[in-house]
Amino acid sequence: MTADLVRDVMTPGVVAVRPDASLVEAARLMRAQDIGDVVVADGQRVVGLLTDRDITVRAVADGIDPQTVSAQSVCTPDPLTVAPGDPVTQAVALMRAHAVRRLPVVEDGLPVGIVSLSDIAEARDPGSALADISRADPDVTADPGTTADPGATEELFRKGR
Repeated sequence: MTADLVRDVMTPGVVAVRPDASLVEAARLMRAQDIGDVVVADGQRVVGLLTDRDITVRAVADGIDPQTVSAQSVCTPDPLTVAPGDPVTQAVALMRAHAVRRLPVVEDGLPVGIVSLSDIAEARDPGSALADISRADPDVTADPGTTADPGATEELFRKGR
């Protein structure tokens, strides 16, 4: 089966926080769910996307107290979204054009999942280094004798996958 549509590759379900949730609350939720992002939602409406990198770069690195700062103040507001029925090539084009790694998947105005660069890599090129890394247990240290192909992600995008 080929993964032609976003619904074929996305991670279904959404983990969300309220806009006023603290960064600590969001980070703990990410850790508990073993994920790198949460949707920031006001009710059922997506108002932002918050990643572990956002917390690190936009808050902690600037010395901002993550217990007192809200998810909405650090997240990417009004993120680009795709629909489950959109072609995967459209998601890839958006990721490439806007230098993002994840897109919320929205259907009838409601968030229904996330599609990430690693989701696409696993579906389109399961033998790639990126797919291998995406499947790896985050608590296991890599064998120092292994090497990864640093051009794997770039090659995936050059091929339009």
